[in-house]
Amino acid sequence: MEMFDISEMLAAFLASTPVLSQSWRLCILANATEGGGFMVDQFGDVGYIAFSGLQSFTGLNLDGNSLVQLNDASSSTTGFSFSLHESEEDEEPPMVHAGFFQTFHSLCTNNCFKNEIIKLMEKSKAVIVTGHSIGGTIASLATLWLLFHLQSCSSPHSVLCITFGSPLLGNKSFSKMILRERWGGKFCHVVSKHDVVPRLFFAPLIPVAPQLNKLLQFWHFFMKSPQFCSLEAGLSNEEKTKFYQYIMDHTEAAAAEKDGSKSCSYRSFGCYLFCSEEGAVCINNAMAVTQMLHLIFTTGSADSYIDNHLNYGDVILKVSGLFLRRRNFTQGVLPESCYEAGISLAMEALGIDCQDIIAGPLMESLKLAKQSGRRLNLKSAELAISLAKITPYRAEIEWYKEKCDSSADQKGYYDSFKLRGAFKGGFRVNMNRLKLALFWDEVISLMESNQLPHDFHKRAKWVNASHFYKLLVEPLDIAEYYRENMHITKDHYLTHGRERRYLIFDKWWRDREDVNENDNKRTRFASLTQDSCFWAKVEMAKEWMQNAKNENDPNKLAVLWDNLNSFQSYARQLVESKEVSKDVLAKNSSYSLWLEEWKEFQASVLLQIPNRL
Repeated sequence: MEMFDISEMLAAFLASTPVLSQSWRLCILANATEGGGFMVDQFGDVGYIAFSGLQSFTGLNLDGNSLVQLNDASSSTTGFSFSLHESEEDEEPPMVHAGFFQTFHSLCTNNCFKNEIIKLMEKSKAVIVTGHSIGGTIASLATLWLLFHLQSCSSPHSVLCITFGSPLLGNKSFSKMILRERWGGKFCHVVSKHDVVPRLFFAPLIPVAPQLNKLLQFWHFFMKSPQFCSLEAGLSNEEKTKFYQYIMDHTEAAAAEKDGSKSCSYRSFGCYLFCSEEGAVCINNAMAVTQMLHLIFTTGSADSYIDNHLNYGDVILKVSGLFLRRRNFTQGVLPESCYEAGISLAMEALGIDCQDIIAGPLMESLKLAKQSGRRLNLKSAELAISLAKITPYRAEIEWYKEKCDSSADQKGYYDSFKLRGAFKGGFRVNMNRLKLALFWDEVISLMESNQLPHDFHKRAKWVNASHFYKLLVEPLDIAEYYRENMHITKDHYLTHGRERRYLIFDKWWRDREDVNENDNKRTRFASLTQDSCFWAKVEMAKEWMQNAKNENDPNKLAVLWDNLNSFQSYARQLVESKEVSKDVLAKNSSYSLWLEEWKEFQASVLLQIPNRL
């Protein structure tokens, strides 16, 4: 069953609900509003935001080659931040179509828009954002805006974006950003079989030949007002055929690209629901989506691409009716397996006969998409086995901690590792620390490259394992950082030394679904200090102490005094609530020595501090 969750079964689920028809109805109403824009509506606990496909593009560049970075300074006024994941080295930053972004930006800064959204969120448990044609790109940007906002405030609202005939929006890095945030399932792009608009940006808007100039003018006109594009654009049947062939050729080139090719700037993201009058298939593999966009387009003609962009209402009605009736194989030979049955159903849903010339390539694309779900679960199972194999490394570190905490020198876990000589297992523990880091970095890499199940980061097994790893090992990372004096060359650990994996695990832990809200207080000290960065804060406090002792400027001394007081209050709260491990309170630990020094310093200089302190 899981192999077909992203294919015909998911398509059947969507088509059997009122979500698609309701979204399309609101798109039509939004298109009818004066001057374009948006509209909101409410159905039970579900709020809808629909964006018109007739947006105002006065003065904007609709050139498909014009892209803008999402972290551009102009986005700051919307709170539209994409800084959660930095681009990989030698990778382009996430970028989107400049004209679409500017249109959304103008909406976001509109008080009417903000007020309507606030009212809708107050009344809704879930929000569906939708749009037709260019309105679909605005809906996608609005969905991202909502997702980042809801994530920042830990809101329980769920958000789903449904677009109809939407052009491509962003580059490969933009697509990867969606995957890294695990938001691919938040976007469903409905594409009619021969609709040209979702394929437009595969073709560059440049006059490659004199005879294409008029076709490219039509391209630009189509983007400005696709709803009313017809023979009035002044194209003959021959010219329409050339335009169709121009788009198809570039779509074919994009489908044939290898991953590293840059001949096309745009990439798909999220799920694509390919619809025909015979059914629908849902695909979320980016490579398979591009191949499907090409292969299905080859079965159309120059007479169909405009009508296909406008008739989503009819297609959705027929698709819903088909899926509400029982599907069975009434013709031909019964497939030999469930796998072949799934492929056959998907082919049937797209209206492709097995004898068709594109049947072979299309079947391979469908297999590519279907196999991805199975691969994700197999990879997750392999990781679970690998996790069991690295358990001895973690156990050795736990054993080392127990030995350090009970040692006669009373230095504790952190300081024993930081000050280690040729002693007792320190070298082996350091090697285990590095091996565990490699494993967890691989987990994050697989997750961000979409090679693990969509909900991997919410599964209790992995949330708990990553959290335990962070609490156990990050103090060793901090110890090594300061042992090697990296704080002198790079600055302190918290600002320049903390590994990205820990930031990700922090987020997993905050967003976990099995949070126990009880107020039971600890009756004994924690086995591991619950703030994995506690020792980095101790190191900063030690530096503040030294700076304070050598500071003659009363104002600067006052700032240092405030910092030291704040840290003491924070640490005392952790100790009183028993959120620290007993090694923190060891007689010769860095914290205990700092606390003793701080009390002596307070007593010696209190009278020299300005009265406000």
